[in-house]
Amino acid sequence: MSKPSIFQVLRSPRAWLLVALGFASGLPLLLVGGTLSAWMTNEGVNLKTIGIFTLVSSPYTFKFIWAPLMDRFAPPFMGRRRGWMMLTQLGLMAAIAAMGFVNPKDDPFTMASLALLVSFLSASQDVVSDAWRTDTLSEAERGFGVATFVMGYRFGMIASGAVALSLSQFIGWSQTYWIMASFMLVGVVATVLAAEPQGQRPPRTLTEAAVVPFVDYFRRDGALLALLFLLLYKLGDAVAGGMTTPFFLKLGFSNLEVGTISKGVGMAATIVGALFGGALLAKLGMRRSLFIFGALQALTNLTFMALALIGKNHLMLAVAICTDNVCGGMATTAFGAFTMSLCNKRFSATQFALLSALANFGGRMLTATSGFLAEGMGWAGFFGLTVVLALPALVLLKFLPEGIAAPVAEPEPAPADSTAAPAMAR
Repeated sequence: MSKPSIFQVLRSPRAWLLVALGFASGLPLLLVGGTLSAWMTNEGVNLKTIGIFTLVSSPYTFKFIWAPLMDRFAPPFMGRRRGWMMLTQLGLMAAIAAMGFVNPKDDPFTMASLALLVSFLSASQDVVSDAWRTDTLSEAERGFGVATFVMGYRFGMIASGAVALSLSQFIGWSQTYWIMASFMLVGVVATVLAAEPQGQRPPRTLTEAAVVPFVDYFRRDGALLALLFLLLYKLGDAVAGGMTTPFFLKLGFSNLEVGTISKGVGMAATIVGALFGGALLAKLGMRRSLFIFGALQALTNLTFMALALIGKNHLMLAVAICTDNVCGGMATTAFGAFTMSLCNKRFSATQFALLSALANFGGRMLTATSGFLAEGMGWAGFFGLTVVLALPALVLLKFLPEGIAAPVAEPEPAPADSTAAPAMAR
């Protein structure tokens, strides 16, 4: 059977559900990350405090702890996957709106507490939306399925990055966060329209939900090597990402310029990269895609080093942002498809949460020191270091055997609703 084209995929109703759910997952991330850092920079908060504030994203790292609860239990409405998605999305609307009532310089503790709550709810939404994708997509659909989800995810980041930064310059930060809260309605509507996955028996007890997924994974050959690869693959990119917005602002770019070029054009470039990566993944295969896309992702950080050496330059900023985001989108697609390939669909919420959390662990911990590294090494040295941090994963990939840590093959679940959830492309 021939592989579907990008245009065939985008004509599928389920593809657009993936885009909308990706939007809802991507929207909160920058509101507790780069956009919040920009707000704090505008208020005169020092770089060290901004760097420490990145720890509010810790729930993304530890979400596997409560993921078994979301595998085992189902809310009394909408099913096991869709019910949890709805609850987390409504909670995010309220928590993001509450952040708009607080000034991060005058009351940093309250702001940190609300940002931590947003991170917890967002991480929980990610747990169940990742499980919904894993349960719904067949092996043949994963590449383009991840690409369309990433496209929506980046649309969400455009909204909470470019749009939020631009709005802040005209209406202020409080009103901007209230508008961002209302954008979560996109996810609510998608959750209502999505079909609940069928054909997988949920864990019968909490013990089974909490213990068996870990036993199932770690008894596989190469399980620890696969985890190490996940931990290292996006390490350099994550550390660089923690300081890019303050870097642009310190170079003298305005909020509007950063919003338009960095967050707007950059996110659009990531969408192009994700879709292009999905197409190439089908042709190159998993391993070659991971290596080529990962190497390109690392090398593009050299453009930030060049920008640091040149100084404020709009053309160089655009070049750096576009190349970094196109290659980053390609790497994210391959990385997401590889992570899905490691998940047993009976425990997809817990296993995907575990794998993605561990994959982000090193980056999130090092990002907390990114402000100290940037101040100590200078911007050029800092971005040079992020290139070096990406190399171990590429070396390790050469030694990973084919099919490492793959779950025992299980029958594909029957479609939940042939009208609401058709194949990605016919």
